[in-house]
Amino acid sequence: QVQLVESGGGWVQPGGSLRLSCAASGSSFTLYALGWYRQAPGKQRELVAIHTSGGRINYGDFVKGRVTISRGMADNTVWIIMKNLQPEDTAVYYCNAVPTSEASDDYWGQGTQVTVSS
Repeated sequence: QVQLVESGGGWVQPGGSLRLSCAASGSSFTLYALGWYRQAPGKQRELVAIHTSGGRINYGDFVKGRVTISRGMADNTVWIIMKNLQPEDTAVYYCNAVPTSEASDDYWGQGTQVTVSS
């Protein structure tokens, strides 16, 4: 059973930056994919960024160069640095893990709140 622990959320002013980190435990191998999604009130959960063990990276359509994802393969960690945050980036951000490329199930963290306001 993979467990995900997120950290780094909080309040930031418009134009500011945040780093969100996630550490996965419970897996004896390098997880196939680790990434981040977000969900704003009244909206569907959407992809922020995801990073596979093979080095493939996908960003959500809204990112527009404002997010960089990185991961530690040896210790199953993943983090994102978000820049030029705007009020519309306010959401709960969730860490996501996909164990293998053939996995039918994935795992979610509890989420960390990011609030962007002046």
